[in-house]
Amino acid sequence: MSVVKSGARSRDESSPGAPREDPSPTQRERRERRSALLSRLDMRLSPYMFVSPYFIIFGTFGLFPVLFTFWISLHDWGLLTGNQGFIGLDNYVTLLSDAKFYNALGNTLGIFLLAIVPQLLLALLLADTLNRNIRLRGFFRVGVIIPYITSIAAMAIIFGQLFGRDFGLINYALETIGVGAVEWTNNRFASWTAIAVMIDWRWLGFNTLIYLAAMQAIPRDMYEAAAIDGASRLRQFAQITVPMVRPTIMFTVIISTIGQMQLFTEPVIFGRGYEGGTQGQFQTVAMLMFEEAMGRQNFGYGSAVAWSIFVLIVVFALVNVLFVSRIRSAGESERR
Repeated sequence: MSVVKSGARSRDESSPGAPREDPSPTQRERRERRSALLSRLDMRLSPYMFVSPYFIIFGTFGLFPVLFTFWISLHDWGLLTGNQGFIGLDNYVTLLSDAKFYNALGNTLGIFLLAIVPQLLLALLLADTLNRNIRLRGFFRVGVIIPYITSIAAMAIIFGQLFGRDFGLINYALETIGVGAVEWTNNRFASWTAIAVMIDWRWLGFNTLIYLAAMQAIPRDMYEAAAIDGASRLRQFAQITVPMVRPTIMFTVIISTIGQMQLFTEPVIFGRGYEGGTQGQFQTVAMLMFEEAMGRQNFGYGSAVAWSIFVLIVVFALVNVLFVSRIRSAGESERR
């Protein structure tokens, strides 16, 4: 009987429902330390794990091409011949003495002034109009963004036909009123104007919606108080709307500057080539880069032109940031 009882007792103790002995203090401390370590690792590493896919993709498709382009710019590199040897900064020395580069830079800045300045002013006025209680306000808000979703190539082809020399609708209208036809592709200022119109038509609605979103965050009480004090709509716009959306204006200036320095599609389709007209009258810096790299198969010099675009974007961005910070400091001093 004792043997049977002892066997039953051992089976009961080994059964799953039997109470288990508490672990020793050493094992308990070890588990607690392991749990605390895993918790700390989770708190510190999880954010990096979540953002790591972006940096991996950016490093692969963004940072690496930029650095590799700089490496190519230091070599005599051709499309068919490949790397012909290290030449240092010779491509950049050639760039600084190249009249075509300065011509392309002047064209880029000229088109920038003709396109961006009127575009942002019109977008600000249009956003202020759409922010008021007008009929079919929702329809017009949707309508202003339609040009933005249009294909750039299709838009450039259509405007290229509109600004045609012999059968263009714009010249037909000018001849009707007695002004005379304009050589849109052969005249420097006329070609800048035509390309600026393309840019404004496409990006006006985009900037308008950005300004409209900023204006809707302005408290309506400020406009009501100004109206009670007798302020006109123009004065409300100048003294309430513009100061309140000033950070948004600076944001659109920076974004527009970055986009303008990379202007390529509109002038290429307008002139049907990288040359930018018979004398390069509307060739931008990006077009010069493609002409050197793809047209003349000079990858080294084309990479140097690409890095000049990068430097120009950085310089303009820094200028805009300094300008914004100075405006902010001036505004804070006025409020004090």
